[in-house]
Amino acid sequence: MKLKGHVKFVDVDKSQFFATLQKRVSNYFKENGLPKHANLAMGIKTIALLIIYITPFVLLLVLNPPLWISLILWSIMAIGLAGTGMSIMHDMNHGAYFSSKRLNDAFGHLAINLLGASAFNWKFQHNVLHHTYTNIDEMDDDIKDVAMLHFTPHGETKPINRFQHIYAFFIYGLTNLYWVTVKDFLQFAKYIMNGVNKRTRLQNTITFSKITLLKIFYFFIVLVMPTMVFGIPFWEVLLGFVLMQVIGGFILTVVFQLAHQVDEADFPLPNEKGAIENSWAIHQMNTTVNFARKNKLISWYVGGLNFQVEHHLFPAISHIHYPKIAPIVKRTAEEFGVPYLENETLRQAIRSHIAALKKHGRLPNLNEAMG
Repeated sequence: MKLKGHVKFVDVDKSQFFATLQKRVSNYFKENGLPKHANLAMGIKTIALLIIYITPFVLLLVLNPPLWISLILWSIMAIGLAGTGMSIMHDMNHGAYFSSKRLNDAFGHLAINLLGASAFNWKFQHNVLHHTYTNIDEMDDDIKDVAMLHFTPHGETKPINRFQHIYAFFIYGLTNLYWVTVKDFLQFAKYIMNGVNKRTRLQNTITFSKITLLKIFYFFIVLVMPTMVFGIPFWEVLLGFVLMQVIGGFILTVVFQLAHQVDEADFPLPNEKGAIENSWAIHQMNTTVNFARKNKLISWYVGGLNFQVEHHLFPAISHIHYPKIAPIVKRTAEEFGVPYLENETLRQAIRSHIAALKKHGRLPNLNEAMG
């Protein structure tokens, strides 16, 4: 299926919101003599999260503990896996961790490979489609219908979607298993067919080979090596691996859903000329929602993904700075009459997500309504 025509953003009101905001945020860094990329605090966080992710695996191999202890270690790995994805991989693949593009690319690929996934596809889905066309149906892959889930007020709803607020969280636990096994291959083919991936056949053949080899290496390390080299029963390894992926996938998916799949977020459609009648920046303000940004523990662990407003406006700035620039963004938004959407607590954000699932699962089909 070919991707539908490019959606354009038309700033009908000629707003100076984003130009003013960019200047104020830039001045913040200049006046305080700060770099926009990672700092010492980010470095310490990186080491801590990698320790949480890697150390339990080393202990599993070296100690070969009883099953119940090994499952605890796999569960701790899941916390490290999700944290590494949200805090380290995410910044690097947005070019926000290092000042050097080469270092961001190299370590961004390494970080996502540690999670068993591919940066190549992720950048198309996340950096290009999601960040450009946030919450626009048939453009933003993050809101496409999948596995009995309907995420927008547009398109077809099925009878089972009425109950999606009940079963959605079970499906969220399967997302990482899907990602590390088949999603990268399916996405690779999809982005060639729909024109998102415009590389030559030779370039794509090389890239596909790299993705395949890295997958084989990842599964050898986490599934085969513990049995072949360290004598751990394969069924125990497989059970622990699945547990890690389910817990890690649940955390990752829920956190990402709380920024856009919530009741406060807008899901605009382009007009008949293929245009969103808003500037790109104001579109981001209408479709993106912060949560629990005053909770320091959550902010530390989720890598600033609870500051999604700031992240979508300034993806090339490391998330470590978002708590400081958020007041600037909020103040400027209020000055220009632009919404600054947020849920103050994690509980409120989860309730809002459930409300959105209920609403989108019970809306009548547009075609039926028009008929």
